[in-house]
Amino acid sequence: MSSEPIEAEFARPPVLSREQEERFRTLEVERLPSVLSRPPTHVPGTPDTATEYDRTPTIGTIDDLTNELKKEGYKIVEFEKGTGEDPREWSNGKKWYVTVTTASLCLAVALGSSIITGDMQGPTLELHAQQEIINLTVTCFVMGFGIGPLFMAPLSEVFGRKPVYCVSMFMYFIFTLPSMLAHNAATLVVGRMIAGLAASAPMCNVGGSISDVWAVEERGAPMAIFSATLFMGPCLGPMVGGWIGQRVGWRWIYRVLFIYLGGCFVSTLFIPETLAPIILHRKAEKLRKETGDNSYSTVEQLEKASFRETVTVALLRPLAMLFQEPIVIFMTGYLSFIYSLLYLMFFAFPIAFAEIRGYNLGITGITFVSIMLGILLAMMLVPFQERIYAKVTKYGTFPEARLYPMMFGAFVLPTALFIFAFTGAYKWVHWFGVCFSGFLFGFAMLIIYISANSYIIDSYSDYAASAMAAKTFVRSEIGAMVPLFVEQMFHHMHFQYAGLLLALIAVVISPIPFVFFKHGERIRVRSERASKLKRIREPPMGEKYVS
Repeated sequence: MSSEPIEAEFARPPVLSREQEERFRTLEVERLPSVLSRPPTHVPGTPDTATEYDRTPTIGTIDDLTNELKKEGYKIVEFEKGTGEDPREWSNGKKWYVTVTTASLCLAVALGSSIITGDMQGPTLELHAQQEIINLTVTCFVMGFGIGPLFMAPLSEVFGRKPVYCVSMFMYFIFTLPSMLAHNAATLVVGRMIAGLAASAPMCNVGGSISDVWAVEERGAPMAIFSATLFMGPCLGPMVGGWIGQRVGWRWIYRVLFIYLGGCFVSTLFIPETLAPIILHRKAEKLRKETGDNSYSTVEQLEKASFRETVTVALLRPLAMLFQEPIVIFMTGYLSFIYSLLYLMFFAFPIAFAEIRGYNLGITGITFVSIMLGILLAMMLVPFQERIYAKVTKYGTFPEARLYPMMFGAFVLPTALFIFAFTGAYKWVHWFGVCFSGFLFGFAMLIIYISANSYIIDSYSDYAASAMAAKTFVRSEIGAMVPLFVEQMFHHMHFQYAGLLLALIAVVISPIPFVFFKHGERIRVRSERASKLKRIREPPMGEKYVS
């Protein structure tokens, strides 16, 4: 799996311990004991004793493993402090270049998924295609960047982040061109599918790039920028696309996207490599050439699995967890519903404002500001969540402490959908009602998203990347299906009843966080992969808690 899961970066306080983060950074491995169950890889020219598998069972950290490898005769290559080799010792200017550039890549993916919804009728009329076929341009793109990380993540471990960024953005850039120039719907759809696959690299690597260069205590501002591009980017798409489509037509939406992607690709050419194992691998290779001593190596070279094994784990372990782990199953279902609602809004808002109220495409796009404001408010309230977490974990941490925001969001989400159903359906209802529902939805979406993801990672800290890969894959594929039925649903069921159905589904699934808050501990204890941490309600014997 590729580095630590991107969702781990949004939780406050941090989900991963320093040891877990260092493990992901140094070895790109989920569970250290699984690595120690096999002999180390032999490096030609190293002492014969290095091939003997005689390790103490007390090894539990990266430092323990490094010391044991040194005892076996290897010269382990590490970062030398104060030399600038470690990306976390780079200048702030270089760090910010990496941060802004990679965040712009995430924005490119987010925009690409939604900007074309600014004018979906234009290609339908010009290419003489059914609306459902044109809607596939959104479906295929989202499906692509849902499937892509399963392959892009292992590739980044082998080749590094920079080459994967460069190839990914170049392919995304090139395969936006067929959609821009398409003379038939097939070209438009196929181009979008390939572009979506290519665009998936930032979705599974950018969080890692930021953690590569910034220490935990320095990530406040970088993560705020990254969060804005990741969460608000999809809502920005219809705003930009709506005005472009209204003024100069649908092809210019693709042209603007094409130009932006060209700039993103050029910027990737100047991104320095940030992945620690790759940097150390190059250093070790240089030392072997200069000294002729083949015992120089890195922990990652000696201990990482083969590429075939890595890909197999990346594909099969998430699938296994989807069928075996109740927490993953139900949280994935909840988050998939939330994600589907976001893409549903890209089509439902135009129905509420353009069709029912007669607003133009540009003004309709502006209404997505309401969702962005809700997201912004949720981001501002993160410090309050930290206080709640600190209070309930004063005697010891436990995963269920992450669920308080999700439990609150479980009430806000149905409220938002009920308001949306019975304000959007009627022309005589003021537009503020629909926008207020969008504001509540954006707020609920973010607090549920961050809370649920934090709970999954806390519950499966040793298998965090696999758990999140499972969730991300299902979420993206289910979200991708929405454009295929949303317009028929709102037209044939009528707006208010389609919205009511969504609100009722939100009510039905709302007990999920409460069930896991109460019974999550017992569920985790029965799992072979989950954390066994228990909630401690009283201070340890002999200790007095001082507030």
